Amino acid sequence: MKGIEGPFAAPSLRSALRLAVRASPRPRERKSKRAVTRDVLDRLIATCATDRLADSRDLAILLLAFASGGRRRSEVARLSVEQLRNEPPAQLDPRDTDSPTLPCLAIQLGRTKTGDADEEGRVLLVGPPVEALREWLERADIKKGPIFRAIDRWEAVEEKALTPQSINLIVKRRCAMAGLEPEAFSAHGLRAGDLTEAARHGVSLPEAMQQSRHRSVQQAASYYNEADRTKGKAARLAI
Repeated sequence: MKGIEGPFAAPSLRSALRLAVRASPRPRERKSKRAVTRDVLDRLIATCATDRLADSRDLAILLLAFASGGRRRSEVARLSVEQLRNEPPAQLDPRDTDSPTLPCLAIQLGRTKTGDADEEGRVLLVGPPVEALREWLERADIKKGPIFRAIDRWEAVEEKALTPQSINLIVKRRCAMAGLEPEAFSAHGLRAGDLTEAARHGVSLPEAMQQSRHRSVQQAASYYNEADRTKGKAARLAI
């Protein structure tokens, strides 16, 4: 089929398909049935408590994907050392200049699903995610190229990067290890969980979107609306 042009790229047909999807009564399902909120994340982290190399890698994946604004699995899979930049340490309490400091790291995302390579696709990591990432890079002796790589049965780190599907399978495997239903979670649950937690902690929507790199206010706000509904009176009339 390579090189054969079909009618599916025609603007009129694409418009018709888009309108047909909108008219469909079937509700749009979330990419992950359940969000990986902080309580779920803590259970996944607890499964990475041994000194196995795979545990160091998976811990870094979970913390980075969640804390960097809920990165997509494709973005996590293609991350390279060259995208990392050390930043000055951050205060534990921004209002107290004498408070302890935390390590800080910047990630230059480059081209993303909704952004171009020339856009300011820069997100920050502060604290434990930075420590976990640095520990993985040191233990795996990775100084350039892909950050997250496959590990063979002898704990030898391969040269090629993990695939997006591998990132998804790692999340599901950790869910199974934590006693959760793998079918209810996917890697996208980390993205949903980050925004849900931001809403629960009163983080403003613009600030959350700056970290998540959402371009659609409507899409990002849906997580805020969902988090607020559980606190509203309308859902608690029978309590």
